[in-house]
Amino acid sequence: MKISKKTDYALRTLVTLTEQYGRGPIPIRELARRNDIPKRFLEHILLELKEQSWVESVSGRHGGYVLGKNPKKITMGQVVRLFDGVLAPIKCVSVVDYMRCTQEPMCRFRRIFLEIRNRTAALMDQVTLDDLVKEVPVSEKEIFA
Repeated sequence: MKISKKTDYALRTLVTLTEQYGRGPIPIRELARRNDIPKRFLEHILLELKEQSWVESVSGRHGGYVLGKNPKKITMGQVVRLFDGVLAPIKCVSVVDYMRCTQEPMCRFRRIFLEIRNRTAALMDQVTLDDLVKEVPVSEKEIFA
């Protein structure tokens, strides 16, 4: 599974807003700077997040963006599905984007992809924004261990 840049940026932004939760708004320029996101692209992402009521804009001199919903109520799975649509690695095991394959009756590896989809969805659906801010960044050593 590979997530889009838009999903990556949305998650970065939501985590930053979660870290700031209850402490007031963050200007869009600051959100863009902190998360290394082009401001114009971030504007579009924030509009989509606002449509979900996950973020709210605060106008005025000290305005910006705040989380619009408790971070314990927004999961990674919801964010990924909003921007990327599906979690399945191949279409023949997707709930939302299912496409029949001619090899389905005899396919030996489809079950593994189904298991990957199920485990990925279960994990992402249980991890909230509140959980993410408590995570420690992954080290290079962990990646190549």
